[in-house]
Amino acid sequence: MAAFPGGSGVSWPRSPPGAALATALGWEPLPGLQIRSRSVEQTLVPLVAQITTLINHKDKPKKSDKTLRAVQQVGQAVKLAVGRFVMVGEAIANENQELKEEMKVACTEAKQAGETIAQLTDVATMDHPESDGQITIFTDKTGVVKAARLLLSSVTKVLVLADRIVIKQIITSRNKVLVTMEQLERVSSFQEFVQIFSQFGNEMVEFAHLTGDRQNDLKDEKKKAKMAAARAILEKCTMMLLTASKTCLRHPDCESARVNKGAVFHRMRLALEQVIEIVTDSRPSGENEPGPVSIYTGIKEFKNKVEGLRENLYLLSKENLRAMLRVVLEHTEDFTDSAYTSHENRERILELSKQGKMELEQLVSAWMYAQSQRKKDVTEDLEVAILKMCQCMTELQRELHSAATSVAADVIKYHSDHLVLKALKICGTEGNIEAVAEHSCKLSEQKEQLIEICHLLRHVSGTEPLEITCLHAEDTFHVTGPQIISAAETLTLHPSSKIAKENLDVFCEAWESQLTDMSLLLREISDVFEGRRGEKRVYLSLPRPGKHNANMKALKPVRLDSEEQMKLGKLGLELHKLTTRVDSEMEKWDDPENEIVRHGQGLSSMPSSFCPPLAKLDTVFSLGLGPLFAHVNLKAKQEITLNMGLNVKMATVFPSPLPRIIE
Repeated sequence: MAAFPGGSGVSWPRSPPGAALATALGWEPLPGLQIRSRSVEQTLVPLVAQITTLINHKDKPKKSDKTLRAVQQVGQAVKLAVGRFVMVGEAIANENQELKEEMKVACTEAKQAGETIAQLTDVATMDHPESDGQITIFTDKTGVVKAARLLLSSVTKVLVLADRIVIKQIITSRNKVLVTMEQLERVSSFQEFVQIFSQFGNEMVEFAHLTGDRQNDLKDEKKKAKMAAARAILEKCTMMLLTASKTCLRHPDCESARVNKGAVFHRMRLALEQVIEIVTDSRPSGENEPGPVSIYTGIKEFKNKVEGLRENLYLLSKENLRAMLRVVLEHTEDFTDSAYTSHENRERILELSKQGKMELEQLVSAWMYAQSQRKKDVTEDLEVAILKMCQCMTELQRELHSAATSVAADVIKYHSDHLVLKALKICGTEGNIEAVAEHSCKLSEQKEQLIEICHLLRHVSGTEPLEITCLHAEDTFHVTGPQIISAAETLTLHPSSKIAKENLDVFCEAWESQLTDMSLLLREISDVFEGRRGEKRVYLSLPRPGKHNANMKALKPVRLDSEEQMKLGKLGLELHKLTTRVDSEMEKWDDPENEIVRHGQGLSSMPSSFCPPLAKLDTVFSLGLGPLFAHVNLKAKQEITLNMGLNVKMATVFPSPLPRIIE
């Protein structure tokens, strides 16, 4: 497939590309063409920069001939870049018949707009009124605005259409995986399973590459977290599918083995469907899922409304504020009703909840009085009430965070020895049905405890991505617990089966891995709450005193002799001279005359670096993926190769464990 050449390499501003320019032009993306990926945005950045340069200079009364020629260079560079861009867009259109007509129209509009901009910035066609000595850059001031608006819209449309092709490829890859999964579910012989699973592994690798690229390209951090969770499920379930299917083939009459296998296939299908919902930005019912509301989100929205009274006393109703606080306090019952919340935390939460109700009534009283006096600005009493209300909510949030994190830390530490899992493995290999049933009950209790901890942590997570990670952990414990039990039951019925033992080990490892992820999640939540979010953890390859070597002596200050001091002084002087030279060069580049030339040069080279990852639809041929089995009769060797090949391939494309949300 054709690809847009290069990559913009432009650092991102906080606002979307050309936000100010779009406002000035009165331009908005067409309906149905929302930009959802970073690559589309980054591709628009250099183009927006050049158009911004032209728009900013169209009304300036005086410019030199040098500046005029520089502006012309920018206009010609825009035309050249758009021309190359259109060539790639047309090539993509020819390869994708379903989007051919739309892509052709957008390319034609972009080409026309680029030519119009080049004409309007042509020095030969500009008027040079000599009477007043002024030089007007554009004789048609509205023409360049119209052309810029058309250019942005058409280029955006081309990029979004190209983005649809990437989405289509992900959907096609998912469909191939589903077809192969259906074949795997129906196989009745090990030889047939080996052949189909080899194909399934290759298809999963391709799907992993496509979804990994898409995850990194998503703008929405919430969707990015959902994609990470779905891909983590697929990673773990792929190995579970292998061992569960092998167990079912070896013991076809075992009901617990069939239940175990069916649960894996069901969860994989749900994860595949979730990926498609994310990339297509839709749900089967056509409605967006609101999702559960956390206390963190509720308190944040409530405080925003309260503080908003400073700007407008008449925008909100007191019933609305009371309803918002009521919802927040109802959610605190998850803490006060929990058996794991300490008595001190419970009493403090109840006390702060009661105080919150009182502070709200004081706020409403001062608010209503200000309205009755027809005040436009916040009164002193109302300001005090706002501060007290917000302070109370902050203290409540701090208490809830303390309760959730302390309980979570204790529970995770308590279960870190995995005694129940070890007991299940031992009793299963002994064929002790009663002991397995007893330890299965203990695992179910542990599962419910961990689910409740995840629920409490979600309330205080602090960010939407971390909320999603908590939900993922909750779902993993909810599903994996029964799967471990069914795998243990199978091993108990067939205590000498190596495949059944291997299957139980895989599910236990998934449980242990999720418990480890919980420790990382707890640290993430604490970092956000304490304001350490965004700090980069430093990893040094060189040893650090007191960190990597307990015997390393601490560094002590050393007194330098006169010769060494003189050397350092000379180095400092040379550094100062270099800094001065750099500053003087930077002053030259700050000159607007040179800035236009610089923009023109940047745009002229833009076509060679004007490509988002979305257009690079690579095929996975470079992985060296071959058949996993040399001879179908060597079953023992087949199993070993199958396991090794799967581990190697999946390790290269899936994150393990669930990737960190905060970096």
